[in-house]
Amino acid sequence: MNRGSFNTRLGFILAASGSAVGLGNIWKFPFEVSNGGGAAFLIMYLMFCFILCFPVIVSEIAIGRNTKKNAIGAFEKMGKRNWNFIGKMGVLCGVLILSFYTIVAGWVLGYVVEMVSGNFSIADNFGVYVNDTGNVLLYSVLFMITTAFIVSKGVEEGIEKAAKILMPSLIIIIIILIVYALTLPNSIDGIIFYLVPDFSQINLTVAGNALGQAFFSLSLGMGMLITYGSYIDEKNNIINSAALITLTDVGIAFLAGLIIFPFVFSSGIETQGGPGLIFQVFPKIFEDLGPLTGTVIGSTFFILLSFAAITSTVSLLEVPVSYLVDEYKVERKFSVWIVAFIILLIGIPSALSQGKVAYFSEFITYFGHDKPIDFMQFIIDVSNDTLLPFGGFLITIYVSFVWKKRNLSDEISKGNPSYKGSLVEKYINFSITYICPLILGSIFILTFLNKFFGI
Repeated sequence: MNRGSFNTRLGFILAASGSAVGLGNIWKFPFEVSNGGGAAFLIMYLMFCFILCFPVIVSEIAIGRNTKKNAIGAFEKMGKRNWNFIGKMGVLCGVLILSFYTIVAGWVLGYVVEMVSGNFSIADNFGVYVNDTGNVLLYSVLFMITTAFIVSKGVEEGIEKAAKILMPSLIIIIIILIVYALTLPNSIDGIIFYLVPDFSQINLTVAGNALGQAFFSLSLGMGMLITYGSYIDEKNNIINSAALITLTDVGIAFLAGLIIFPFVFSSGIETQGGPGLIFQVFPKIFEDLGPLTGTVIGSTFFILLSFAAITSTVSLLEVPVSYLVDEYKVERKFSVWIVAFIILLIGIPSALSQGKVAYFSEFITYFGHDKPIDFMQFIIDVSNDTLLPFGGFLITIYVSFVWKKRNLSDEISKGNPSYKGSLVEKYINFSITYICPLILGSIFILTFLNKFFGI
């Protein structure tokens, strides 16, 4: 069965960058920055991306290219069947993330319609909006259908072509919004909050959240880059590609802050918050711009979020689909629609957990905590904050001590003859052996104890 492959290096970089660039960069990143004290969080995030995440990106792509297999089959082909649990955990993690991600993407798509119609009062009715389950599920289903259609077309005709359209469009919209945001009154105050650090804000919670955000936004630990790496040839320079993927992800997250905080500070509103910073605050900001300008800027902003979301949902869906195609020889189109349907079913509790159904809205109370959390937050805690960094930790252990660094170097050097003996090789080998396992393991344990046990 033809698995497909990326036709061009640019297509691979745009698709992999697209998987990294998503709601995590524009929806989640700004309120994580707000809760982390602004620039202090930004610095931690950048450090984790380049020091911890980059070697993991390189390793995942190398494993995929070496085996030409999906996230689970890759470990089996390397003769390490007892290590395929890393891939299984990654696929599970991706499915869980996509289940709630699709619901949030449905909110975003609905907001495009609300902004086009000039309904800025949706900001005051966010609770009612997210509990209109029929409406939310309708938009979520539409979003999943779009995602499934792209993936069903295959790697070249679907994923690569979509990335070549969506990613440039995304960047153009971001630039337009930044230029406009910087013309607003007091926008400089937002820039100062965003770029001038207060190091007293850095603590374990900020570090854990920054690490979780880095792994979430770069799609690490879920087998996505192993899967995409399996679609490239040996001429591809993995180091350069990984660097461009990291820079694109970090760059777009950084640029998103240049949109968000000038808007926020120009309106004199509180920067602390959660998802409501986008869904409850921004429609009010757009309303203050006037009927016409507000409608145009508001619609453009939520279209931006929709484009960012689709680039990620495509990659998240491809991971389990690739597994079914590779291991069970299931026809791609059939695999896509079956997996999409199952993920939508898994996402229904998340849609009901925002106050609609008490059981899901107060789903669980962790040890050492007083208040229960909803089902969606529970899925986020398990997948994003736990399984992703743990998966990254296990991959570093696998590459260093099971597959061995020399095999990693051999694979990377196929598309980069000058790699062996270079400073980059020494950096990758040292990081993957010592820095990454130590920091990833430590922060995973400490974050796990803090989040689930209140320690």
